Amino acid sequence: MPGRSDGTRAIALVGPGGAGKTSLAEALLFCAGAIGRQGSVDAGTCIGDSCPEARARGGSTELNVMHFDYLDDHYALVDTPGSVGFVADGALGLAVCDLAVVVIDPEQGRAQLAEPTLRQLETMDIPHIIFVNKIDQARGRLRDLLEVLQPLSAKPLLARHIPIWEGDRITGFVDVGLERAFHYVPGKPSERTEIPAELMEREVADRMHLLEQLADHDDSLLEQLLMDETPDQKTVLADLARETGEHLGVPVMFGSALNGFGVRRLLKALRHEAPAPDRAALRLGTDEACAFVFKVSNGNQIGRLAYTRVFGGTLQEGAELNGTRIGTLLRLQGEKTTKISCAEQGDVIAIAKLEGAQAGQWLSAKGKTFPPPDIERLAANAVIAIAPKNRNDDVKLSTALHKLTEEDSSLSWEQDEVHHETLLKGMGDEHLNVVLARLKRRYGVDVTSRPATIGYKESIRKSVTQRGRHKKQSGGHGQYGDCVIELRPLPRGSGFVFEDKITGGAIPRQYIPAVEAGIKDAMEKGPLGFPVVDVAVTLTDGSFHSVDSSELAFRTAGRIAMSEALAAAQPYLLEPICKVTITAPNAATSRVTSTVSSRRGQMLGMEPRDGWHRWDHVEALMPEASLRGLDADLRSLSQGLATYTAEFDHLQEISGKLADEVVSKQLEPA
Repeated sequence: MPGRSDGTRAIALVGPGGAGKTSLAEALLFCAGAIGRQGSVDAGTCIGDSCPEARARGGSTELNVMHFDYLDDHYALVDTPGSVGFVADGALGLAVCDLAVVVIDPEQGRAQLAEPTLRQLETMDIPHIIFVNKIDQARGRLRDLLEVLQPLSAKPLLARHIPIWEGDRITGFVDVGLERAFHYVPGKPSERTEIPAELMEREVADRMHLLEQLADHDDSLLEQLLMDETPDQKTVLADLARETGEHLGVPVMFGSALNGFGVRRLLKALRHEAPAPDRAALRLGTDEACAFVFKVSNGNQIGRLAYTRVFGGTLQEGAELNGTRIGTLLRLQGEKTTKISCAEQGDVIAIAKLEGAQAGQWLSAKGKTFPPPDIERLAANAVIAIAPKNRNDDVKLSTALHKLTEEDSSLSWEQDEVHHETLLKGMGDEHLNVVLARLKRRYGVDVTSRPATIGYKESIRKSVTQRGRHKKQSGGHGQYGDCVIELRPLPRGSGFVFEDKITGGAIPRQYIPAVEAGIKDAMEKGPLGFPVVDVAVTLTDGSFHSVDSSELAFRTAGRIAMSEALAAAQPYLLEPICKVTITAPNAATSRVTSTVSSRRGQMLGMEPRDGWHRWDHVEALMPEASLRGLDADLRSLSQGLATYTAEFDHLQEISGKLADEVVSKQLEPA
C-alpha cells in the first residue's frame, strides 16, 4: 500500500456530543475518495455509528475505526463518542493516536463544552487541532469565540483562518498561513479567490500575531521579526507543523462537515502537521516493535476482535505475541472488515479471536510489558438491579454480562448477596438503556430492571433482657433450646459484639456458637425489615435437655430471643449517607447547590477546581437514596458537563413520614 515511509497516521475525532464528529469522519472519507457518497447521521447511512443502538439515539455509543488514503498517505480515523455516558469507550483509542481533531460548535456557549476534552488532551500530551464545525450556522465573530476558548486551553490557540462574510453568513476564508483566500463551493473543493480588500488590514495583523506566536519557539524567526524581515513561506509552514506536532500550540480551523466546507483544508493540515507514529510510541513508553490493544469487541459477526495499533515494525498474520500465535488480521471500515496479511508501522487493525488479550494490554514478540496509559476515568454512578425474564437465562445472562463488561470499561456488574440482586453499574440511565438493548439484541437475553435496593439498616435505642425458648415434642427425640440474652445499643459504626457469660454449664459449650448463629439470623431482618447494626448481645443464662437439645434447637432459641428483644428495644431506621464531590462549571454552581439542598443534602464546602478555568468542586453529604437521578439532573443544569463521585460515609437516623414510607414499602407483601 502506498504511504509515508514512517507509517500510518492515526487521527482521533473528539469533542462534545452533537458537535458533528461522525459527520466530519464521513466528510473526510468522502473528500479523500474512500467512499462514493457522503452518508448522514440523521438518515443512519454513515460508515460510523452503524450499530442499531447508535442509530436509534442519533449519536455514537462506541468507538469506530475507519481508514482512508489522501495524496498517497494512509490514515486511520478513530471516531470517539462525545456523550459523557459513552466517552470511556474512546479513552484508550485516543491514547494511541498521533493527533486529535477537537470538533466544536461555533456557538460560544456550546463551544465551551469542549473544556474537559481539551484538559484531557493536555494531560495525555496529545497534539490537537480545533475544528469549528457548522460554520455556515455561525452568528458571532470568530475572534470572540477564540477569546472564549483560549482560557480553556493551556496551549496558545493559533488562528489559521479568517472568515469571509457575505451578509449574515460565512462564504469562505482567508488562510493566514498561506496568505490565500478561498470561496466555499458546496460538495466541491473551495475555489481560490482574492483576499477581500476590507480584510487586507486584518489579514496582515492576524498573520503578524501568528508569526509572533511561532517565534516563541523559533529564535531565528524571532530575530527576523525584530529586524522587520519577512520570513519565507517554507519557514512559516514548517514552524506551524512543528508547533502542532510537538504540542506547543493548537491550530484553530473551521468549516462545515455536512457541506464539505474546510474539510480539504483540514486534510492538508493533517498531512503536513500530524506527527509520525514513533512520537505516540514514545509518549506511551515504548521504543520497540509491539502492538497495543485499545478495545475489545464481541459484537462483530466474526466474533471477538481486539482493536490494536502496531508500533515499531510490521506485524504478520501468524506471528507469536506474548506467547500466543495470532490469527486473522483485519482492516476496519466501521463495522465492515477486510482481511489483510500484515500490518505496517502505525496501522490500526483488528485481530480476530485473540483470546485472553484485554483492552490496555501490550503485545510483543518478546512478551515484554509496558505501563498502560494513565487515563482519568469518570465515576460510574448509575446502578440498577436486573433479572432475566426467563429464569432459564441465568447462565446466558452471566456470560453476556462478562462479554459486555470486557468491552466497556465503564460498565460493571456484581451479585449483591445481601439483597439477592444482580447489580449493573454504568455512566447513567442512557448508558444502561443502551446496554440492556445490546444485551437483548446480541445475546437474546431480555431482562427486567428496577432501581437497586438502598442499603437501609436499623438499630435500637434501649437495652433489653429477653429469653428465647424452643421446645418441640413430636415423637422420638424432641427439640429443646433455651437461652437468655441481654441486648444493648452500641455507638454508630461499632458493628456487632457477642459476649458469652454462661456459668455453671447452664448451656453446654458446644451449643453456644449455635446461639450466636441464631442471633445473627435474626439480625439479617429486624422488626423494621432491614439488617440490624451497632448492637451488643451478652448470653447470660439458659437451660438444656440431655436428650432433646441440639445445635439446631439452640440456634432456633437464639433467633427467637433476638427477634423478640429487637422488637422491644425501640428499633429505628438508619439510612446510608454518602460524601459527594461534584465538579461543575461555576456558571452552574448555584443551581448545583440548590439541587443538593433539594435532595436533603448538607453542603460541606466549595472551592475552585485546580488548573481549570471557572470550574468548581462542591462537597456535600447526601443520602444514598437521593443520588438516584442526580447524574441526569446535574448534566441538565450544566449542559452535560457536571460530574460527581460518591462514597459511603456513615449511617444516619431517618424518622418521621419519610421513615414510615420506607418501612411500609419494605414490609408490604411481595
